[in-house]
Amino acid sequence: MPAPSRPSPPPLQVDTARVVQAGTAVWALALLVLLALGDRVDRVWTWTCVAAILLAGLGLWIMRRQGQR
Repeated sequence: MPAPSRPSPPPLQVDTARVVQAGTAVWALALLVLLALGDRVDRVWTWTCVAAILLAGLGLWIMRRQGQR
C-alpha cells in the first residue's frame, strides 16, 4: 500500500504583469546591445528581440483587458 502523500502547497500569488514587464526589459536591453554591435551579429537575433517585445506588449494588453471584465 502506498504511503500517504502530503497535501499540495497553496498556489503562489504572483503579479504576472510585473513578470512580463521584467522579461520585456531584458529583451529591450538585449535589443540595445545588438543594435550597438551593428553588423557584427546576425539580424535574426535583432528581429527575435523585436518580436519578443511586441508579443510581450500584446500579452500585457490581453491581461489588462481580461482583468477589466
